[in-house]
Amino acid sequence: MSSRRTALVTGSARGIGKAIALELARRRFDVALNDIIPPDAAAASLAEFAGLPGDAYYVRADISQRADRAALVEQVRARFGRLDLLVNNAGIAPRKRLDLLEATEESFDEVLAVNLKGPYFLTQLIARWMVEIKQTQSDYHPRIINIASISSYTSSPARGEYCVSKAGVSMMTKLYADRLAEFGIGVYEIRPGIIRTDMTAAVREKYDKLIAEGLLPIRRWGEPEDIARAAAAIAEGSLPYSTGEVINVDGGFHLRRL
Repeated sequence: MSSRRTALVTGSARGIGKAIALELARRRFDVALNDIIPPDAAAASLAEFAGLPGDAYYVRADISQRADRAALVEQVRARFGRLDLLVNNAGIAPRKRLDLLEATEESFDEVLAVNLKGPYFLTQLIARWMVEIKQTQSDYHPRIINIASISSYTSSPARGEYCVSKAGVSMMTKLYADRLAEFGIGVYEIRPGIIRTDMTAAVREKYDKLIAEGLLPIRRWGEPEDIARAAAAIAEGSLPYSTGEVINVDGGFHLRRL
C-alpha cells in the first residue's frame, strides 16, 4: 500500500476536474484521473502533470455504468492500494437545452445517470473501501467532495434535468455525511457558480452581460482554479470539525441580494 496521499477525481480530463487534479498533484497527492475519453486523447492532459510532486494515472470509465464503476475502483485500488480523497466532479449538461414542457425522458435519464446515479453509487463503493482501511489505520483521514452547482437551488427551466441532478447531489452530500461520520469520513459539497469552462462556452455572451450588469457581487467569471483551491483546502484537512458543509464558490451569487 502506498504511503503517499492519493485522490480520485472523476471527469478530470479537462475543466474543473483537471484543475482540481493539478492542484492536488502540486500538493503531493498521487492522482487517479477519470474520464470517458480514450487514453491517447487524455495524453495532453497527463502531460501537464510532468514535473509535479504527485503522480498522475488515467483510468477510462463511464461512471454511469455499474461495470465501469467497479472496474474504476479496482484499477485505482490495484495502482495505489489506498484512497484518501474522492472528488465526484464528472457531470454533463443536456445535449440540447429544451423548455421544461418540451424536454425528453431520454435527456433526463442520461443527465441523471451521469450527474447523480453515477456518483451516488461510486461513493458507495469508495466509502466501503475507505471504511475497510479506516478499521486498520488509525491515522487515516479520508474525505469525499461532491461538486454540485448553484443549479442545486436555482431554476433554469431550459435545463431542468441538470437542476434536478445537482439538487440530488446536494442531498447525496447530506446523506453520506450523516452515514459516514461515525467512521471519521468527512463529506463536503462545493457549489460552483458561473465558471469559465467548455460547458458554459455556449452561453458566454449571456453571462458576460449579466455579470457586467451586476449579477454577482464579485464581478468576474469564476475559473476552474477557484474551485480547485476550495477542494485543496478540504483535501488538506482544513475543516476537521465540519461535514455535510456547503462551500459556495460563486462570486457571491448565493447572497440573493436586493
